[in-house]
Amino acid sequence: MKTLTLTNKQLHLGNLILVNKEHGILKPSAGTLVPVAYQSDTLLQRQAAALLENLMEQIDGWQYIVPVSGWRSTHEQQQIWDDSLAENGLEFTQTYVAVPGHSEHQTGLAIDLALRQEHIDFICPEFPYEGICQKFREMAPDYGYIERYPKGREAVTGIGHEPWHFRYVGVPHAKIMTENNLVLEEYMDFIKDYEYGSKPYILSINGREISVSYLPMTNTNGTRLMIDDTLIYSISGNNIDGFIMTEWRHAHENKAELMWA
Repeated sequence: MKTLTLTNKQLHLGNLILVNKEHGILKPSAGTLVPVAYQSDTLLQRQAAALLENLMEQIDGWQYIVPVSGWRSTHEQQQIWDDSLAENGLEFTQTYVAVPGHSEHQTGLAIDLALRQEHIDFICPEFPYEGICQKFREMAPDYGYIERYPKGREAVTGIGHEPWHFRYVGVPHAKIMTENNLVLEEYMDFIKDYEYGSKPYILSINGREISVSYLPMTNTNGTRLMIDDTLIYSISGNNIDGFIMTEWRHAHENKAELMWA
């Protein structure tokens, strides 16, 4: 066993941070940014980019799908907001463009994709529910991605239906959300029913048992916990009030891996 101290700063780091109108980002990005495709200037955090590339290789996706927008600086997000406001008006902009400081694109964990064609709309690219785009969408949870703003959930997410916008949250979280029909806001509440150390959410993927649980931030000076360091595990802040713990059991004996991912 080993003791970890989770700090207030770490509350705002990780693949599962909730970024929306109510919860802004502490920093525009945290982690190494890399291109998502060969000769692409679209960037994502390294882990998110690697899993996206693995998925695209499985479906030969880059032949038919193009990256439109990944990581954005605060300046770029502000420019997109201002340009859309001038061209499309306030109602459209509030529906499809996040306020600077509250955009998932500033985390390096979100990407907009489009069906390859001559004209691509930067704000609302075409990514239909059929063909290669639907194949990508159906396989995305296996690689840690979710369609972030589905139809019918606008009142929860605060953003209009965006079939082109995908968010990396990691495995197994993408699968749990998809199987339970949850958007990220709902998952934050859902996982709080599974308290760390007493009642984890258990699932099995490819014969490997995985437990997911929630640990509240109990002290602004740091939350201490004991963790089994013979397991592979990851910790992510939720950007609100606590941490989501993920442990891979029966994977590799006597091996520990800590990922702020």
